[in-house]
Amino acid sequence: MTSVLGFSCTLPAWVSDIADFERAYETDSDKMDLVIALAMNNATRNTGGPFGAAIFDAESHRLIAPGVNLVVPASNPTAHAEIVAIAIAGSRLGRYDLGDEGASPSVLATSVEPCAMCLGATPWSGVSSLLVGARDADARAIGFDEGTKPDDWVGVLTGRGISVTLDVQREGAVAVLDTYLALGGHIYNADGEDNDA
Repeated sequence: MTSVLGFSCTLPAWVSDIADFERAYETDSDKMDLVIALAMNNATRNTGGPFGAAIFDAESHRLIAPGVNLVVPASNPTAHAEIVAIAIAGSRLGRYDLGDEGASPSVLATSVEPCAMCLGATPWSGVSSLLVGARDADARAIGFDEGTKPDDWVGVLTGRGISVTLDVQREGAVAVLDTYLALGGHIYNADGEDNDA
């Protein structure tokens, strides 16, 4: 699986070497290990921004869909890792609402706290829980503009029935951002502009 009908993004070929659809990612740390590996490979292989995400079945703990940031290579400002993972999950499952009645609940794991756009997409996706590695402040520290979000965004999601777990392997997720910056990675939309790091 490398592309999604109706969504003009193609995952880099290396993703299939990392994303294991047969494995059960039992713990939050297991899930975040995959997401951080996706983000780090995307950064070091220069195939997109330093962000990874994945959707997992909450009961079987199996991977439904991986996602990496493809904004620059796809020339698509909406191709954030979470959006890519949500789009692929919907395509694979054949439904736009991952939480449709009768469906197994799903987990969205993301290497960095959702930006304003991805935060908005999270409840619409139908996921039942969100795992977060690095924080908004960590992404902003290397120059990314994360947009305007409610101060209590966790409470907003919790109020919509989505559990949120913060700081899952935050140090490892921050290391991806630092690596990207050290490699001279492209910081797009910095402070509302398009700048290089």
